[in-house]
Order: sequence, then structure tokens, then C-alpha cells
Amino acid sequence: MAPIKPHKLDLDASYPCPCRRQGELIPITLTEAFGCRRCQQIFVVRPDGFSIEQLATTYPYKRAWYWTGLQWNQLQRGFSESYWYFAIGLSFFLLMPILLWLPLLLQLSLKPEGLLWMIASLLIALTPAFLVWIALSRR
Repeated sequence: MAPIKPHKLDLDASYPCPCRRQGELIPITLTEAFGCRRCQQIFVVRPDGFSIEQLATTYPYKRAWYWTGLQWNQLQRGFSESYWYFAIGLSFFLLMPILLWLPLLLQLSLKPEGLLWMIASLLIALTPAFLVWIALSRR
């Protein structure tokens, strides 16, 4: 199946809203932007003229779409927005040594320093996943 090519956006035309299917994007006079009648979002035409970008101050990463002639398709996200997979992978590789050390830690668990090592190693292993979870929950 051939990939769908993006169409150049006409600044005088109206389009369906990419966020909500019932909305309609209408051009904002004297700007290279569109506004949605329903959700009140503003979308700026990117310099390439083929895609739009949502203006939102609450999101750390801007969402962008390109027009295929029939519908909006979201632009692919780069590595910067796939932190979750990175955190899971990092946690897995940090948990593997802990699982290998687990028999030794269980032998030391009767002593206070064994419990301290067990808690410290679990905290170190789970910290990247927790930080990414916090970062993604702020979106």
C-alpha cells in the first residue's frame, strides 16, 4: 500500500478539527493559523505548509498533524516522546542484577544492613520508571 502524501494547506479553506471530529477549523484573518469553532484550539501552519501544530501551553510537546485530503494524520513522534519505553527498558536492565543478587540479599535480610541494601537497590531500579511516569502524567 502506497503511503498517503500530505496536501498543501489552503489558508482560505476550512477543515475538520483534528482533536474533535465535530469541530471545524476556520482560518484566522491575517495569520497563518486556524481556529476550531467547537474546542477553541488554535493551530498554526508549520513552515512547510503541509502540516499544522497545536498551540497549547499546557503540553510539553506540541502535537502536529498533516492533511491527506480527506483526514488529518498525526505526525510521528520522535524518541523524545517515547520516554516510557526507555524507562521500562532501563528499569528492566537495572532489575536484572537485583534478581541475580536476590539470593545473596535474602541471606543478608536477617541483618539490618541486608534490608537496607534490598531497599536501596529496589529504589535505584525503579527511579527511572517513576520519573518518566511523573513526567508523562503532567501532559
